[in-house]
Amino acid sequence: MAHEVTEAGLGMRSMPFAQWISSTYRLAEGHWNGPPLLKFLPTGAAHSVWWFRDAQGRFLSWYVNLEEPGVRWDDGSVAGVDVVDQDLDVVVHPDLSWQWKDEEEFVERLAFGADYWVTDEAAVRAEGKRVIGLAEAGVFPFDGTWCDYTPPPNWGVPDGLPAGWDRPPVR
Repeated sequence: MAHEVTEAGLGMRSMPFAQWISSTYRLAEGHWNGPPLLKFLPTGAAHSVWWFRDAQGRFLSWYVNLEEPGVRWDDGSVAGVDVVDQDLDVVVHPDLSWQWKDEEEFVERLAFGADYWVTDEAAVRAEGKRVIGLAEAGVFPFDGTWCDYTPPPNWGVPDGLPAGWDRPPVR
């Protein structure tokens, strides 16, 4: 996994946002430290859906990450998807109840205007509400599909990202 860090190696959440936007940052290789998950990026959608699991692999909840639509790239020997997180998220529980996540952070950052990459608050919230409607209706991806999925045991975790992973973003 790759993410942005300051020249000192600090991530965005380790400092006030005002300090982050005045910092110089770079892409860095990192590791996912959260629970096991399955991630679905619907083509052209302004969100992804993550199936969170506990340490034993049991389904916990869906996490809707509101983001700019992913842009796929392929350089021949290495390929990927660039996404830009919109910060506001939705957690959907197995009983299909839901809650906004990181709303205070989202509102705080909107106050920074042109220094914040989210340019259309209404569009981000509208996408969240649209996906909440899917959850409330219990339709895919909130219909139980993939909740019991586990990867084949012979799938490993790569030791690192392949050469070329740090290419400039497509956007």
